[in-house]
Amino acid sequence: MYLIVGLGNPGRQYEKTRHNVGFEVIDRLADRLSASVDEKKFKGCYGKGVIGGNKVILLKPLTYMNLSGESVRAAMDFYKIDPDHMIVVYDDVSLDVGQLRIRTKGSAGGHNGIKNIIAHLGTQEFPRVKVGVGEKPPRMDLADYVLSRFSGEDQEKMNAAFVEAARAVEAMIIEGTDWAMNRFNGHREG
Repeated sequence: MYLIVGLGNPGRQYEKTRHNVGFEVIDRLADRLSASVDEKKFKGCYGKGVIGGNKVILLKPLTYMNLSGESVRAAMDFYKIDPDHMIVVYDDVSLDVGQLRIRTKGSAGGHNGIKNIIAHLGTQEFPRVKVGVGEKPPRMDLADYVLSRFSGEDQEKMNAAFVEAARAVEAMIIEGTDWAMNRFNGHREG
């Protein structure tokens, strides 16, 4: 069994913002699996599906980004899932718009959602899919940037990247993370 977590913030005011790309990828994955992510538990919304014969739990924490670890820990404890069977999908300002980067482990890199998950799990050794949202403009506050929306052209790139990230998650489970890294890292839609 795998836990697939998409990071974001709850509420209409955060929909389609850079910080909510994890939620968007979970929605695309749910569509691909004909699953719904509308059950409430673990301080989040979740649903169930199957990828390559493996049961998967799709989770969107509703704790707000900075407390994502609370939701993740609750789901992992309930389903007895080890960190190497959890995949976290989130935004990355150090990658170009629509670029993907899969990692097997790593630091939070300044991302508060990942920082909180690491704090709750006591490890940074869990697979993740970073989805590039582009570098913030000079003199713009980082929080303002990640809570802003994409331009029309960038939104088109991101829509393609959400589907590509969902495919990357499937590949990580079916083919393995190393295979998926070779296939998807650096790939950019648009």
